[in-house]
Amino acid sequence: MTDRSPPATLEIISDVVCPWCYIGKRRLERALDMLDADVALEIHWQPYELNPAMPRGGIDRSEYYTAKFGSEIGADQLIANVTANAHNDGLEMDYSRIARVPNTIAAHRLIWFAEQHDCQDAVVDGLFRAYFVDGCNVEDNAVLADVAVAAGIERGAVEALLDSEEGLDEVRAGAKQAHRSGIQGVPAFVFNGRFLFSGAQSPETISLSIKRAIAKGL
Repeated sequence: MTDRSPPATLEIISDVVCPWCYIGKRRLERALDMLDADVALEIHWQPYELNPAMPRGGIDRSEYYTAKFGSEIGADQLIANVTANAHNDGLEMDYSRIARVPNTIAAHRLIWFAEQHDCQDAVVDGLFRAYFVDGCNVEDNAVLADVAVAAGIERGAVEALLDSEEGLDEVRAGAKQAHRSGIQGVPAFVFNGRFLFSGAQSPETISLSIKRAIAKGL
């Protein structure tokens, strides 16, 4: 009997306030369904800060988007486009509920912590939904704790995490490494340590990229 090859590693570098990361996750899920049943992948979510200088407490969402995209009209057009794409992928999205763009370092610490509890995917899902659907402040410890509990983490454990600085150095190092490696847009996909592509590509494109990487032995 031959030993089975270890599973390949697919890392998704993303930020929880990135709408294309939210959409990209849904497209990745569909892409994985297109892979052969014997393809084994370990998926890990890695941190990226779209707004590394974002102050604690965040910034008013309308103010931030207007400044970033040059005008209120430009911001509205972007929001309409990304919302239409989300809906086309069967995702709920309601920007009218989002009051502020938060600092996301605490959310990334929770994602880091969730990996140790084998529920990283569920926590990422919960954070996207909390922000883009419910308009919750994903910088707030109570919101983060609720997301973690829903994913299966014991409340006391996550509250202890959030009351400490555990994982902070690891998250900051990961986010800095992503910037240093030249990643400028997310989601970005890294297969077995090698950059694969960035952007919320179609499920077909994602699936084909993974198959080609496997075939090349990357």
